[in-house]
This record gives sequence, C-alpha cells and structure tokens, in this order.
Amino acid sequence: MRYAQGGGLTDAERAARERIRLQAVECFEGGKKNQEIAAALRVSERSAERWRRAWREQGEVGVQSKGSPGRPRLGPDQIARLERELERGPLAHGWADQRWTLARIKTLIGRLFHVSYTVEGTWRLLKRRGWSWQQPTRRAIERDDDAVEVWKKGDLAAGKSTAAERGAWIVFEDEAGQSMTPPRARAWGRIGRTPVVRVRGRGSGRVSMAGMACYKPGERSRLIYAIRAYRGRKDEPKGIGWRDFRDLIVRARIQLGGPIVLVWDNVRLHLTAGMREFIDANAEWLTVFQLPTYAPDLNPTEGVWSLVRRDIGNLAAADLGQVTRAVKRKLKMLQYRPEVIDGCLAGTDLPLDL
Repeated sequence: MRYAQGGGLTDAERAARERIRLQAVECFEGGKKNQEIAAALRVSERSAERWRRAWREQGEVGVQSKGSPGRPRLGPDQIARLERELERGPLAHGWADQRWTLARIKTLIGRLFHVSYTVEGTWRLLKRRGWSWQQPTRRAIERDDDAVEVWKKGDLAAGKSTAAERGAWIVFEDEAGQSMTPPRARAWGRIGRTPVVRVRGRGSGRVSMAGMACYKPGERSRLIYAIRAYRGRKDEPKGIGWRDFRDLIVRARIQLGGPIVLVWDNVRLHLTAGMREFIDANAEWLTVFQLPTYAPDLNPTEGVWSLVRRDIGNLAAADLGQVTRAVKRKLKMLQYRPEVIDGCLAGTDLPLDL
C-alpha cells in the first residue's frame, strides 16, 4: 500500500494498512512464500520481503506500523509563505518556462523549509489549500505591476471622479480581428486520436472589430461595436482607422445620451493628430484616459472578444462573409445580455462599483 510522505493518512487508510500487516504476519506463520503473500494482499513482493525480514528480527512488533507522520509537517506560517512564493511564479525561482508542476513545488518546499515531501504528498497539500491544475493566461513580461497599481489609484480614480461629477458613462474601448482560420476549441474525441478541424486553405481577408463596453451606476450596461471586413480588394481599407474610432465615439454619445469618460490603450491609431484634435474639440463631453502599457487584462472589452472567439471556435467557414455574420450574431446577442457585460468588468477586478 503506497503512502504519500508529508500528505498524511486518514483513519480508514491507517486501519486498512494495519490490517494488511497483520494478515502478512499470519501468512509468515503459515509458511507462505513472498509471491503468494504479495498476490493475496495486493502489495509488491519487495514489501512482503521487507516485512518478512522485520518479522524474523523483531517478531510481530517489527511488522506493525511505526505510525503516520500525520498531517503536513509545515506550520501555518510556513504554508502561508509557500503560497506567497507560488504566487510569485516559477520565473522568480529560476524556471524559464513558468509552469508550476508538483515536482517543482516539491523542490521549492525542500529549498525553503528543508522538508521532504513526495509528489503525492505535495498534491494533497495543494488540494487542501484550494490549489488546482489550471490553464494559465498570458501576460507580457514587460508589464509593470507597480505601474498598474499606480494607475488604479491615480487615473482610474480620477476617471471615476470625473464620471461622477458629470454624470458620465465609463466606456472601455478595444479592437480585435479574426481571419478565416478559426480559433481552436476543445472537442470530444477518441483517446489517442486528436480531433481534426478542416478549414479552407484558400481565401484571404480579415474581419476587424472595435467595441465599447459602457458602464454607469444605475444604468443597464451597454455594448457598442463597429465591424469592417477586408477582402483584399483594390483600394479597400485593411482595417479600422482613426475616423472609424471617431465615428464610433460619436455614435456612443448619441446612444448613451450623456458625457463619456473613455478608457483605451496606447495603440498608434488612438494617438494620431486627427484623433487628438477631435478629443480636444469635444472636451466638454469627452474625457480620455490611457490604460497602462501591456495591461489588456484591465479592459473588460477583452472579455467580450474572448466570448466571440469561443462562439466561433472550430468554425469551418465557406467564405469571409460567414465569419462576419457569425461575429455580428454573437455581438448582437451580447448586446441583449447586460449581465454578461457586467461579468466582463468583474473579471478585470477593477474597483468600479456599479
């Protein structure tokens, strides 16, 4: 019976282990061979031989369990420190691929506390503390977390105050695009046979999207968007330009019926001379704040794009028009689901009380 060092045993497991040892003693006294004992008790022959040797030297007392080390040998303060170190990530501890595995966490425990855990014991420890095996999200290594916190206390706080004074909407804007190749989504398949999604190798083009997630206390959250399809034709715009952003902002003001505090990132099209002139000319109803660099997780519109990509996952589109219709259908559906738009804001952990 396998025992995970450092993980502890339940009372039932300890009792079962003791019964097996007592049965082994009876087998020794009956003259059975190690192979027969291992098969009868469902243990390894090495265990049977080790118990027989202890029985010969010390009798029944030698076969009895020496007792369980009990629950994890790390104290509450040590466990709290371990969790803080895990939150820092594998990169801070010398692993380049930034993936926490049980073997690495076991090694980290040894480094920090000079305590030996097995892989199984490490798994038990993590499960008891609310940790699980998860798919990580991506974040730019150039991101400055301190700058993000400063932005939340500075620009975001100023934006909230401005919105409260003017009775304005807080509007988060972002862009995304989708080609003919669909996002890959998980699907059921036979073990050992990876499911195959057949897509068209021919055809080109891209669907560009610009969206605004709009929030105001006491009001239903809104989603306003613009779509442009590029099919590779002569003199056709390849994507959304700054004039499209300008028109989208104007349309948002008309639909929302009030001032706007606009929050967006620092892409080049947001900083063009024409856009700056438009913002300055409409300062009475438009206030703009820039998101920190490499911080897309602060923009709830990123959550909208995630929902769109999930809906068109594995889509075998016949042409770009089918992709465009699928994107529009999903965005239109989200416009009638304000609770989902609220959920996208909640996913950012921004301190906005709506």
